[in-house]
Amino acid sequence: MFKDSELWIGLAENASGDHVSIVPKMANRHGIIAGATGTGKTITLKVLAESFSDCGVPVFLADAKGDLAGMCEPGTDTEDMQKRIQKYGLEGFTYTAYPTCLWDIYGKGGHPLRTTISEMGPTLLARLLGLNDTQTDVLSIVFRIADDNQMLLLDLKDLRSMLEYIAIDPSRFSAGYGNITKQTVGAISRSLVRLEDEGGRQFFGEPALDLKDWMRLSESGKGYINVLDCTKLINSPVLYSTFLLWMISELFEMLPEAGDMEKPKMVFFFDEAHMLFNDAPKALLDKIEQTVKLIRSKGVGIYFITQSPADIPDEVLSQLGNRVQHALRAYTPADQKAVKAAARSFRVNPDFDTGQVITELGVGEALISFLDENGVPGMVQKCHVLPPQSHMGAITDEQRRTCMMKDPCGPKYDTMVDRESAFELLQKRFQEEEAKERAEEEAKEQAKQEAKEEREREKEEREALREKKEREREEDRAARKREKMLAPITKTITTMFSTVGREVGRDFVRGLLGNLKKK
Repeated sequence: MFKDSELWIGLAENASGDHVSIVPKMANRHGIIAGATGTGKTITLKVLAESFSDCGVPVFLADAKGDLAGMCEPGTDTEDMQKRIQKYGLEGFTYTAYPTCLWDIYGKGGHPLRTTISEMGPTLLARLLGLNDTQTDVLSIVFRIADDNQMLLLDLKDLRSMLEYIAIDPSRFSAGYGNITKQTVGAISRSLVRLEDEGGRQFFGEPALDLKDWMRLSESGKGYINVLDCTKLINSPVLYSTFLLWMISELFEMLPEAGDMEKPKMVFFFDEAHMLFNDAPKALLDKIEQTVKLIRSKGVGIYFITQSPADIPDEVLSQLGNRVQHALRAYTPADQKAVKAAARSFRVNPDFDTGQVITELGVGEALISFLDENGVPGMVQKCHVLPPQSHMGAITDEQRRTCMMKDPCGPKYDTMVDRESAFELLQKRFQEEEAKERAEEEAKEQAKQEAKEEREREKEEREALREKKEREREEDRAARKREKMLAPITKTITTMFSTVGREVGRDFVRGLLGNLKKK
């Protein structure tokens, strides 16, 4: 509840029954809600989120169990609730539906929530793909090559196309970007298959989420409560945690410095927070720590929900000024150590033993310490957390559809857009190269055909010349044969004509001489 300009969360279990509240201007000092399963963390989260909304602060919730979407419906009056309202003296308590926007990476339980490959960046994407250091370096080079060639990386097919393009001849990029091997590119490509199976195909694309759409107020001035359905996403812990880390970094880059504000611009609640840090490389942990430290000055509060404070690295835990500790069990030595660590994180209250109380808390009870208006941690108090004003539990499919239809964000995000990006540009380039190769191949084939035809022509000419010469030789042989056959006859005839000629000549001479003599 938002009362007397403070976020009223619980009642202290002391003689005066003091209100335990968060001062709005200290809400961006971050916080933690910890406790074993079934001790009331979800109720505390709902009460905090409702209080922020009443204060005019937009909220984001990761709904891992599917029971936070009920904020879009008013709570139900029961005998138990009436007893609690009277016990706590909750004057003006009303069951209220809060302005709620439902989201889902898979597009089933809410509006589709997407980002682009470029916005995710190589560092977080490498964690998502489970790449080693060498593969991460190559992935960074892929991003650089895409930027230098003005190719947008929007979805997984864009990234896959870039990898295929580079794998054709990695050596052509080595001089300008560093060594790239086909084996490394192949390993990254194989990791993409796993990511696609886990929902990456739906998560990466456009329209990408504009975080400004989460920073909205209703007509009555209440902050919108953005609920991400994680009931399926939680089964892909790497995708879940990487998405949340992307949100933090994206918000940090988007918002300008705001300094100290009267209330936060927005508050994030990250359920199952241990997933953010499990198996995260040191470079990523350093980035998380830096972001948590600095995002406060941009008016953003981050609240982690987890079973034990030990789930969060000390460097991050030290930045969490507002603390709610539900019961922890101390069955094992490790549990006992966690209880002691949780107790030492509070400012001591001389009225009770903090470590002992942590193990004795009932459902809905918690140890709470919030920062006062000067930023000083308050003395730890054993408290009863207030009941939420909205519906406790899951909602029906019909209620979910109704909530989504009312939200003006729906038309903007419900339909995926696939504009020209690396995939389309590379497809054109591949097609142009294929067309060029085809043209070159056709030219080669044409040249081969022409050469073949020329050879055949030359062969025909040679054959014709050979045949001509062969005919001439045949004609010569025939002529010589005829000449040889006619030679005896010719000789005979010649001899005959020679003899006849001589006889005729002699007769002629005789006749001539005879005539001369007579004269």
